[in-house]
Amino acid sequence: MTLFKIGFLPVTLVDLLDILVVAFVFYELFMLMRGTRASQMLIGLLLLFIASFVAQVLQMEGVSWLVSRIQTVWVIAFVILFQPELRRILIHIGQSRIIRLFYKGSGSRVIDELVKGAATLSERGYGGLLVIIRDTGIAAIIETGTKIRAEVSATLIATVFTPRSPLHDGAMIIRDDMVEAAKCLLPLSENPDIDPTMGTRHRAALGLSEESDAVVVVVSEETQAISLAVEGKMERNITPQDLRARLGILLGMKVAERKV
Repeated sequence: MTLFKIGFLPVTLVDLLDILVVAFVFYELFMLMRGTRASQMLIGLLLLFIASFVAQVLQMEGVSWLVSRIQTVWVIAFVILFQPELRRILIHIGQSRIIRLFYKGSGSRVIDELVKGAATLSERGYGGLLVIIRDTGIAAIIETGTKIRAEVSATLIATVFTPRSPLHDGAMIIRDDMVEAAKCLLPLSENPDIDPTMGTRHRAALGLSEESDAVVVVVSEETQAISLAVEGKMERNITPQDLRARLGILLGMKVAERKV
């Protein structure tokens, strides 16, 4: 069905959808590569494509011949030059909610690492504050900390919250299977009925859970107890096995209970 015409060219609904999809793909590529070395290389490749098009239009046989000779290696060069960025793009696609509806395998691994990390902190007497993002974005909270962008692991959690670590104060923010940032500042709960025995970590966990749907795991430095803050409520003194089961439910994943 033709919507309108530009000159003698008819424009259909499929054409508009095609343009929107291409624009979205280029926008996502730009956002993923913005500020990286790959953005400059991408501009260089685009200039080569433009030069190829101009050479064909102007019938510049020498330039066209030169471009045609290197076209066969463009794909290989693209893969080699953009290998880190291509990996990031594939990870970004794999972390999308649509894909996670059909694949839950990585979620089980993340929960295992979270539970192991919390148990390690408890055993060593280290305090910890782990924030797992669900639907509500907390970009302002992430900006208060130090960006990390590393895969979630029990070792990383234990290292970050080691008392001598410069990142041990504040909260670690986790989205999907990635640690976004550490040393983040959380809002303290303003609930007047809060238990007066709760320390700053527990008040911060409650404060964020009151303002968002994030799940917050707290490990007490004084008592080594593990607690869980969700929707403005604190579940205190839970075992690693209980924590695994609760995270499985809260994050929408079925995880078999295993010993840490």
